[in-house]
Parts: sequence; C-alpha cells; structure tokens
Amino acid sequence: MPLSQELPDFRHVPRGVDAAGRVTINARRFDASFIVSAGALVEAWRPRNLAELAVADLDALFELQPSVILLGTGPQHRFPATAVLGTALGRGIGLEAMTNAAAARTFAVLAGEGRRVVAAFLIDPADAG
Repeated sequence: MPLSQELPDFRHVPRGVDAAGRVTINARRFDASFIVSAGALVEAWRPRNLAELAVADLDALFELQPSVILLGTGPQHRFPATAVLGTALGRGIGLEAMTNAAAARTFAVLAGEGRRVVAAFLIDPADAG
C-alpha cells in the first residue's frame, strides 16, 4: 500500500508496507527489522518478532532521544511485554505498539509535524511465507 508521494521535510520517508509487514523507506524495501527517525536509519535491529524483543533492545531507540516510540509489530497488532513498556514509560517516553503499516503512517504524520518520533519495525522473514 503506497503511503506518500509528497516531498516531506525529513530524510527517511515511509513509502509503503506489504502484506508480510516489510516496509519501504524512500525507495528501499527492508526485509529485516530496523529503526528509523527523521534523520537516522539503524539497520539490522536484532529482534525479528515480539518474542525476541528484550528490554536491552530499546537502548538503540533511546540513543535517538525520542519523545515517542512507535513499535511496528509486523503484519499483526500485538502488545510487547510489560517490562518493555515499563522501561520506556520509566524514561518518560511513550511507546505505542501497532502494525507495521499503522506505524509507517503514524511516523510520517508525526515526523512531518517535527516531532521527535522513532519507529522500530519488527520484520520476521517467517511472515514472508
């Protein structure tokens, strides 16, 4: 599903998400989990799915100094472990879990508003079939 054809004021623009939850940023499709902010792209983020997501995996997100984190949980909406949510909230950072498609759309809106948003996308090769 295409997301945007406009030229935004930020560097990394979500352009689409396929049925397997793979995300296209600018003209590049990502087949593995990654993190994006308006000005940074962190490739090869370790966890592939929520079962693998550990509190320590959030450190890469916190380094980008977000005010809000969008956690794309793949093609299905799922909630992370309480410890993951609690770690973000303990730092005063909101963490919202949603599908990758919803996270891409929300990231584009919030980044376009100049918000300090970071999106972390879980992409599991097993979902690609």
